[in-house]
Amino acid sequence: MLHVAFPPAGPLPMPMRPLPAIAALMLAVASVCAPAQEGARLPDIGSSAGTVLSPADQKAYGEMMLSQLRNYDYILEDPLVDSWLRGLGNRLAAASDDPKQDFTFFMMADRQVNAFATVGGYVGVNAGLVLVAEREDEVAGVLGHEIAHVTQMHVLRSVERAQRDSVPILLAMLGAIAIAQSGSNSSGDAAMAAMASAQGIAAQRQINYTRSNESEADRVGIRTLARSGYDPEAMADMFERMQALERSNRGGEKERTPDYLRSHPVTTTRIAEAKERAARVEAQGSFSPTFTTSANPLLPSTLQISTASAGGDGVRFGWVRERLRVLSANTPSAAINEYERMRRTAELDDAQRYGLAYAHLLAGHGSEAVKELTPLLEKHPGDTWLLLAQGQAKARAGNPAEADAIFENLVARMPRNRAVALTYAAVLSERNNQAAGKRAQDVLRPLLANAGNDPLFQSTYARINEIAGDPIRAGEAWAEAAYLNGRPERALVQLNNLKKRDDLDYYARTRIDARIAAITPVVLELRRQGVRDPDLQRR
Repeated sequence: MLHVAFPPAGPLPMPMRPLPAIAALMLAVASVCAPAQEGARLPDIGSSAGTVLSPADQKAYGEMMLSQLRNYDYILEDPLVDSWLRGLGNRLAAASDDPKQDFTFFMMADRQVNAFATVGGYVGVNAGLVLVAEREDEVAGVLGHEIAHVTQMHVLRSVERAQRDSVPILLAMLGAIAIAQSGSNSSGDAAMAAMASAQGIAAQRQINYTRSNESEADRVGIRTLARSGYDPEAMADMFERMQALERSNRGGEKERTPDYLRSHPVTTTRIAEAKERAARVEAQGSFSPTFTTSANPLLPSTLQISTASAGGDGVRFGWVRERLRVLSANTPSAAINEYERMRRTAELDDAQRYGLAYAHLLAGHGSEAVKELTPLLEKHPGDTWLLLAQGQAKARAGNPAEADAIFENLVARMPRNRAVALTYAAVLSERNNQAAGKRAQDVLRPLLANAGNDPLFQSTYARINEIAGDPIRAGEAWAEAAYLNGRPERALVQLNNLKKRDDLDYYARTRIDARIAAITPVVLELRRQGVRDPDLQRR
């Protein structure tokens, strides 16, 4: 597991977009997990781990990390994938040992097999992890493990330890940044040398990571799987899949062992222990009860509900995995070629045909996408994922009336569905006319109250307000998108420019003043630390 542990030393660091190599270094350094506690976990009598960071500080560090990951373009922003991942994560979190803990789940586009948890309950998953899994329960096994690291306070204990011995790593990081920004001819080689040193320290920390916390996270995670209705044996199944992947990747550096397997060494013993724990949980049968009226007098006498072996939605997981295959490919054309290679060895299944259709859609081949999607809809009528893709494909194929009919039906059925609203708004924005912009405003308006921390919504809302003829709302939304994407200085500049307009009404001016007041302290602190937005400096 990658514990992204930010030592709380002074004000929150929020570096603007550095060189790509240094960005990678910062993530590698930040991802170092401190050695775990030796031996079995004892009752937490007088432990200071819970007081290392207040809940507010934890949330602030988690939000900062997520905004910077967005700033480096590492986050995969897709409303359908987000909906699936959050639904999966929240289902597990509600069945965890601490259901009151807030969690934020997000997807990253990297195809490396990886997942991590950090303070504040922020849990990231790489697309590669989903591509390796064969069913949703296996992904749930990894998420259950990461959730357990948070609920059992392993992450906070790592932060506590990092406060004592993180100085060498922080110095290596700062030295690499300074070298890279010096502009000398040798700065590239020097920065790479500094990065290698810091990564060496990080690797040693991973080696030092003991097995006690991993074992506890396995045990608690399996219990969470069973409580939430997933197959408790899925964690062991995923371990076996990872072990096979590790063995097949020993050919060289190009096929290096995935980062997740470095921090989560998968051994035959660990797999056997996971299977044994799962068997014990299943034998107890205490986490998947059947409720009847005798147990719950509020239910009708004819109703019986069983959560046993509910598991994941196999069809939906297929759509998720193949959509991620397309979104994580270098280009839509590369994804199409990948599916063509699959087709040469075996007939594509329904999920893969959906992926191929979506790749054609992103490549601008609307007619080809419609051709692939039509038989899938006949087999899976009413499926929202297929209908959204069909609506997009019809629009790209030059059939806007048919596309609108699909989307309007979906909006009528699910007016507050984020994926439906954002997808339809994106299609309308491509028409670039005022009528389409105003209709998109109506579609997005039901989501506005809960979209304060949603950068994808803010950027979409900004664009449709531009074409609808509302530059003030557009400017506010662009500023919010910049702030959420780790560019607070740019957001402040945009808001101050917007404030100069002479057509602001009282309410707009009040909103803008409030956001300027909230963002200004962040920008001033960054400037005090010598951190400036490089794009603004070049102007």
